[in-house]
Amino acid sequence: MLISKMIKENHLIDSKSYNELSPLMKEAINDVFKIIEKETGSIIEKFENAVAKVAEFHNINRKTIEEYFDRELEEQLGEK
Repeated sequence: MLISKMIKENHLIDSKSYNELSPLMKEAINDVFKIIEKETGSIIEKFENAVAKVAEFHNINRKTIEEYFDRELEEQLGEK
């Protein structure tokens, strides 16, 4: 699934995993996507850099953000 399909025009993701997040985590996840869209390079590098920047900026454990994306991926693939 393309990121653009996951994100509506106002950058909200319509999924169970996203809707269960706290407001701070929703903001952090939106920021990850914004950074990914602006950076150049491979998607892996863009993702890793975005997660690191957002975790530091919002003072959130990087692992927490990564776990969200794991849950989101599982949900989108229908594995949970």
